[in-house]
Amino acid sequence: MNRTTLAMIGSLAVLVTAVFLLSRSNRRSEDQTEPLVLFCAASNRAVVDAVREDYKKEFGREIQIQYGPSQTLLATMEVAGTGDLYLPADDSFLNLAKEKNLVAEVLPLGTMNAGLAVVKGNPKHISTLADLLTDEVRFVQASAKASAIGKLTHDVLTRSQQWDALDKATDAYRTTVTDVANDVLVGAADAGVVYDAVLHTYPGLEFVSIPELASAQSRVAVGVVNGSKQPSAALHFARYLAASDRGGKRYEEFGFTAEKSEAWSDALELAVFAGSMLRPAIEETIKAFEQREGVRVTTVYNGCGILVAQMKTGQLPDAYFACDKEFMSQVKEYFPDPVDVSQNELVILVQKGNPLGIRSLKDLTREGVRVGIGHEKQRAMGWITQNTFREGGIQKEVMANVTVQTPTGDMLVNQLRTGSLDAAVAYLSNAARAAEYIEAVQITGIECSVSTQPWAIASKSKFPLTTSRLFERICSLESQETFLAEGFRWQKN
Repeated sequence: MNRTTLAMIGSLAVLVTAVFLLSRSNRRSEDQTEPLVLFCAASNRAVVDAVREDYKKEFGREIQIQYGPSQTLLATMEVAGTGDLYLPADDSFLNLAKEKNLVAEVLPLGTMNAGLAVVKGNPKHISTLADLLTDEVRFVQASAKASAIGKLTHDVLTRSQQWDALDKATDAYRTTVTDVANDVLVGAADAGVVYDAVLHTYPGLEFVSIPELASAQSRVAVGVVNGSKQPSAALHFARYLAASDRGGKRYEEFGFTAEKSEAWSDALELAVFAGSMLRPAIEETIKAFEQREGVRVTTVYNGCGILVAQMKTGQLPDAYFACDKEFMSQVKEYFPDPVDVSQNELVILVQKGNPLGIRSLKDLTREGVRVGIGHEKQRAMGWITQNTFREGGIQKEVMANVTVQTPTGDMLVNQLRTGSLDAAVAYLSNAARAAEYIEAVQITGIECSVSTQPWAIASKSKFPLTTSRLFERICSLESQETFLAEGFRWQKN
């Protein structure tokens, strides 16, 4: 029986055992006392065991962990259709899991570097790949079909056209990176490919960095399983695992290079400022995010002029979703990297049936027409309206007919419905929920009548990663459908 067959049999045994344990676990009821199930790569075992104990001491909750090769664990998740968290040795497996729709949120944890494990003192003076190709060195490595370290080694050396030589010099393939380290420790091999962090718990071994594997680095992250029956609890532990002053400290202690992350907060709360017109497009998405993440999002909806004034007095949120790019630029010192998300079109709103026959901006200048607009200083809509009037060459004439300037477009819609106004200049999104009572007349030939809504995370946010996950939710296909239904155009690619 060849070494490849042995590796495949070993992986299959792990898969069958895992499926059995999980099927037995799933017969128990799902509630808040139910242990979370984490699929974890063997390379992370020591650090994750330590974090699990920390978490249990702090919150009294058990984490049930299935260790194994990254690929085998991915197959287990897919076959068993269960579990709460997936932590492979390389985030390429999380990309595969996302493609299969098995994983939702991903939280970065750290990085590991690939190199060689040798006995302390390196008695055979191994320092390059060429040293492994002699008959005097017994060399082992992990299977590329099952493990992250094996796949990484294969990919890097294939690109440099050195894989075939190493493959021929390999005396045995193992299932996991810890199996490789154990072989070297007990003298069954002289050298083996491992991650540097794995040797933290092997004082009898030392790590040798060789030039041929200098670029071989794995990014470690944890993913929350899409079908988890306990997503809030799973995200709670994932945040704990990634937190700079909880799991992050442990990852550094165990030889990883920890990712820059957020400090731990058990009751995490985000603050989001958003223009009033965006409320119907994002409100339900934010509620769903709160429920899944188990966090609180305090959302302040108002005219963007008012929000900008608040921010300039020091009231800074974690994120700002502006009604127009102009009102983001006014606070660019706090929000350095805005992203254009959607667009909204300025239109003329009239009562159903358009009794006055209003077809263009010029019709708003007719004697006796009662016009409502947004307040120029308080909201983006009012500012854009004035620009549109100026570009249309009818600002002075229209303003003579303006009877009200409101802080929100919804107030204009209400006044149209009650007959207090004959027409209003507002966003198409303002008309979306009142189509039974009002209709929209398009403004043509004026570019500035279309506004773009940018989103940005504050540079001083304490929770930029959690806020980024909220933005991912806002950019989801389901959320995009809501934007379109509310009269917006989707802009972000």
